[in-house]
Amino acid sequence: MDFLYLKALHIIFVVTWFAGLFYIVRLFIYHIEAESKESPAREILQTQYKLMSKRLWYIITWPSCILACGFAIWMLYLNPDLLLANWMLVKIGFVGLLLLYHLSCQIIYRNLQRDIIKMSSFKLRIFNEISTILLFAIVFLVVLKNTISWVWGVVGIVAVGGLLMAGINLYKKIRQK
Repeated sequence: MDFLYLKALHIIFVVTWFAGLFYIVRLFIYHIEAESKESPAREILQTQYKLMSKRLWYIITWPSCILACGFAIWMLYLNPDLLLANWMLVKIGFVGLLLLYHLSCQIIYRNLQRDIIKMSSFKLRIFNEISTILLFAIVFLVVLKNTISWVWGVVGIVAVGGLLMAGINLYKKIRQK
């Protein structure tokens, strides 16, 4: 298969993987917030969120993760010189963190399917931003490669993280009013 076709498929499945990661945590938040509802609304909502989560997780997010990683490995197999580039090694490190984030979502998913709530909705909102920071880091790294200094890259990631945290805190204050 032509390298550019593999690259296009890789990008498509990266997009759907991130879409699944962004949405699954939102469903976790709604599931946890439904805990404060009166019966029978609580049970109805949580049953629905469990079903939605299951479909999203196993029909979109996991397959997208596997396919995105599979096409990436195939591209590296066809062009192993990519592994000599520093930016690619750093990207692989960020993807490793993304996989750890994905597995963390799997644990939260499994717990919520068993009605075990270990995190507050506020903590999950903060947790949700990890994938956003990783997305920024990976995309900027792939696009800019070696044209940006590591110092500015780190400053950029910290700035994005700070803006996201400020937004979360602002949202929390607005909701409390």
